[in-house]
Amino acid sequence: MFTLEIGGNPIAITDAEEAQARAIFESDEFKQDLTAMTSEGKPLWDGQAHLNVRPASQEEVAAFEAPDLDADDDFDEDEEEDGLFVTFLVPIDHDHDDVSAIPPQLQS
Repeated sequence: MFTLEIGGNPIAITDAEEAQARAIFESDEFKQDLTAMTSEGKPLWDGQAHLNVRPASQEEVAAFEAPDLDADDDFDEDEEEDGLFVTFLVPIDHDHDDVSAIPPQLQS
């Protein structure tokens, strides 16, 4: 698992391999999402701060693996999940337009 840091702060984690994590986090689509998404009213990325992709810490992995309390109640736990996942490590404001967390060409 790999974490995206923005300006030294961990922002998101993915279960992708390193090359795919870099492709996701460094893609123009994801960067655009980061400028559109907000946390506590502030954009996740100002378009200028340094982006760093690094191996995830144990605490970040635990946050990624924690059950999502907002998950759809109709989700069947026996269903096999495919694809890559990105979990944000900061609270995300939900009053923004929909964004495409993973670029379509990298979705499974």
